[in-house]
Amino acid sequence: MIAYFTAGAFALLFLDYRTHFSSESLALLMRPVSSPWVALGPGLQIFRGMLIALALLPVRGFLYGKNGFLKLAWLVLGLSFISTIGPTPGSFDGYIYTILPVQYHLGGIPEAVLYTALFAGILAFWHKSGKRYVTVLSIVLVAVIVLFSVMGFLGAAQAE
Repeated sequence: MIAYFTAGAFALLFLDYRTHFSSESLALLMRPVSSPWVALGPGLQIFRGMLIALALLPVRGFLYGKNGFLKLAWLVLGLSFISTIGPTPGSFDGYIYTILPVQYHLGGIPEAVLYTALFAGILAFWHKSGKRYVTVLSIVLVAVIVLFSVMGFLGAAQAE
């Protein structure tokens, strides 16, 4: 969730998602950045995190081996961005089956790579440190993200 929020904030601030999401090509597909649901999105990632944890649970042994977290990063990037189930922007199928301009496919790559690196890096740091303060800090950051997300949702809903 921390990696997702950080990569999303980076994309919103530096990749101009506000403009891209309101473009003619993506406006039919994406909610505007001002939507209450977009504001609530980071807080809802807690459920996505639970699903990822459940999916990785049976194969977690490879994480502890040599370069395990690099393997995890490659797995996450491959399954969640490059080879998605549907033709999403930036995915292999997206290039083939959608009529989106190439810039929309390429535009999400920095966010996906940043998310993947942060996800694997944070998990590796948490696992290898074994320090309680890392767990406490993670819980505090998740709570702050959820709080900001709910506040953003309420503020955006009131503005509508």
